Amino acid sequence: MSAEQRVGVWLVGARGSVATTAVAGCAAVAAGLHPPTGMVTETPPFLDCGLPALTSLVFGGHDTAACPLPKRAEELTAAGVLPHGLAAAVRTELSAADAEIRPGGPAAGDTRTDEELIATFAADLVDFTARRGLARTVVVNVASTEPVPGPDDVRLPPSSLYAAAALRAGCAYVNFTPSTGLRAPALADAAAASGLPHAGRDGKTGQTLLRSVLAPMFVQRALSVRAWSGTNLLGGGDGAALADPAAAAAKNAGKERVLAETLGRAPEGEVHIDDVPALGEWKTAWDHIAFDGFLGSRMILQTIWQGCDSALAAPLILDLARLLARAHEAGLSGPLPELGFYFKDPGAGPAALADQYAALLAFATRLRNAR
Repeated sequence: MSAEQRVGVWLVGARGSVATTAVAGCAAVAAGLHPPTGMVTETPPFLDCGLPALTSLVFGGHDTAACPLPKRAEELTAAGVLPHGLAAAVRTELSAADAEIRPGGPAAGDTRTDEELIATFAADLVDFTARRGLARTVVVNVASTEPVPGPDDVRLPPSSLYAAAALRAGCAYVNFTPSTGLRAPALADAAAASGLPHAGRDGKTGQTLLRSVLAPMFVQRALSVRAWSGTNLLGGGDGAALADPAAAAAKNAGKERVLAETLGRAPEGEVHIDDVPALGEWKTAWDHIAFDGFLGSRMILQTIWQGCDSALAAPLILDLARLLARAHEAGLSGPLPELGFYFKDPGAGPAALADQYAALLAFATRLRNAR
């Protein structure tokens, strides 16, 4: 990719915690204020793949929220997500991104049809790309999880409206959420005909990341897993959104997929998600694994993962935006299963993290060899 080319990153949910952390983090890393911790695309296998430089990324997005990004960054600093002083250091970049955020929808009382919403969102994308002189734009969905659509729903879910707009505007697309997005049956033909690359669904940042490492261990060591149960305690916007049982069910589907595909069956046990507002932007994930060893000996493994979801997700958002931009430039199209490394539900490919990483390295070679 030419050093002069600039690339748009259009964030659906642009004023949320993940988006704010990604914009602030990109500016901080590009300025040399912080190292690119968590960014796989900044490791040696990816440095000569033609990925757009962090300094070339231009941010915009859709959101229904009104809190400006500089203010949201201050709130994340108070919550311990961003380091003290960073919000002030990158205020110019945050303000520039905030100026490119357009109203999302549909909000309560919005009477626009699906077609009108798609047309509006697509026009926003086309205007952003043209006005800022961008070589291309990648749309990344980081909005709150929505319930799975019902069989009788006549309207597309919001995530699918944005996905349809991305296709219409000629933008590569990433769904980092468990929401339907491009998987809506009504969009299948348009996605296939678009010639655009896309990836997703549901970013793998914590509990499922660990599951994708541990589950193959049991298989490879011929240890029989009897039950695998889990609990997630989280606050913030995710906690509030996932307090809705329908949204939680959409989230848990990806977690269960990793175990079922790796172990060859779904073990007993469920994942519970509890909204704990006092935790703010932080989460704790606990897993209890019951398994059998030699001669039927009963054993247990317990894990605890504590972290900040925004700080775990933001570097992956930057990775995916750069990878999709390069894939688009290289003329790749359709789903990119090689990027399953980043997702709970990539739609195809292996579930084990080691196998997914090998596929990602092969994808890096493919990009390196592309014109």
